[in-house]
Amino acid sequence: MLNSALVILLQALGAVLFFNRFIAGVALRLLKKESFDEADYSFEPTVTVVVPMYNEGASIRGTVASLLALEYPAGKLEVVVVDDCSTDDSFAHASAMVAGSGGRLRVLRNKHNLGKRKSINRVVLASQAEIIVSVDSDVVVDRRAVRELVARFVRPEIAAVGGWVDVRNKSDNWLTRMQTIKYFFSYHFLKNLEWAFRRVMCLSGCLTAYRRNVLVELHPVLEHREICGVPIKYGEDRFLTRQIIKAGHLTTMTLKAVCWTAAPTRLDDYFAQQLRWRRSNIVDYFGALSHVWSLNPVIAVHYFALFAMILAYPALLVTAVAKGQLFSMLTRQVIVTAIIGLGYWWKVRKLPIERVHPLWFVSMAVILPVIYAILTPLALFTLDSGSWETRHHTEEEPEPSPEPRDRKDTDALEDSGDAVPARPMLDSVAVTSSAISARAERPAA
Repeated sequence: MLNSALVILLQALGAVLFFNRFIAGVALRLLKKESFDEADYSFEPTVTVVVPMYNEGASIRGTVASLLALEYPAGKLEVVVVDDCSTDDSFAHASAMVAGSGGRLRVLRNKHNLGKRKSINRVVLASQAEIIVSVDSDVVVDRRAVRELVARFVRPEIAAVGGWVDVRNKSDNWLTRMQTIKYFFSYHFLKNLEWAFRRVMCLSGCLTAYRRNVLVELHPVLEHREICGVPIKYGEDRFLTRQIIKAGHLTTMTLKAVCWTAAPTRLDDYFAQQLRWRRSNIVDYFGALSHVWSLNPVIAVHYFALFAMILAYPALLVTAVAKGQLFSMLTRQVIVTAIIGLGYWWKVRKLPIERVHPLWFVSMAVILPVIYAILTPLALFTLDSGSWETRHHTEEEPEPSPEPRDRKDTDALEDSGDAVPARPMLDSVAVTSSAISARAERPAA
């Protein structure tokens, strides 16, 4: 009886999600045509790009180099790297690029390990730019990425715009090939419904632009986030996106702003990443129970269907094992993943990007039960974790977070004593051409 009920529930949820993602989402994209991804390239605001960094080593040079090569007016662009107490030579590598940046790069270091969101918050408070672009420290950004992002702020109500995150180490092994298809499918198919209603519920911190005034508005909420009194550092991107939507703003995305991230190459790293993301999903879905129904009903139903699927699938999996039906269940998943892989192949066949064989996605049929049966329950019982499993942070007690007031709020950040001249951070934020020129005349150590 229980198994039959779970099967019916999952079939119903699957039907809702399939319709929303592959029929309604695609149909809305075709009907809206050019207005689906509306852009205004005459909009050219001042921009601060923030790169929170922890133990990236020499690879941070590739990220910074791609940002310094952006096709955007130098007088309106500032790049700020924030080192979150790295224990390796990341800070030295980032600082070494200051001299050749033409005054557009600033490297700062937290006095204490604060986590990604609080590191970004302090730069937000110090900046006077109109747009803040968040970029992860392990990505390489396309030259037109910032230009494409800011062009999507076509209405004052749009508070955040996300880009397309692709995998840059596609051919490393079977695991990265599988993730390549997963990333592609997520951005090109799974977000279409949310995109159509300008309510994209999760914008990746790998590459997302925000209106600074909205981030300042949400600062108190973003600074004090905890579960059972334990500060948490996972799920910042999803939490921020939901808070933006909850406050009444719109979110959107574009596939024309591209960055490439390094996908995990080992199963232990991949499962650690998925555990952190699973915690984020659960916390976010629970947090949305009080207000998501105030959104468009189509988005609300879609959102809760995703939540119900996360909770129902593990129970069905356990029941299938108990009844000796696991093999037939896995067989169905192999067929579904093979179809998704073929869909990926059809979609990318004419795109000028590196492709992988579509059948590599079949491995997801085996990995998916592990994520749902083991990682989902584990995530439920470790929601109060304050660690970053994939970043191997050594936790420190963060100093009290300031409320946005004036430049004294930047005291939680310190300039590098050996590579970057010590001066007030506000002086370094590129909001006008004169500010850049004045700073460029100062000698870099």
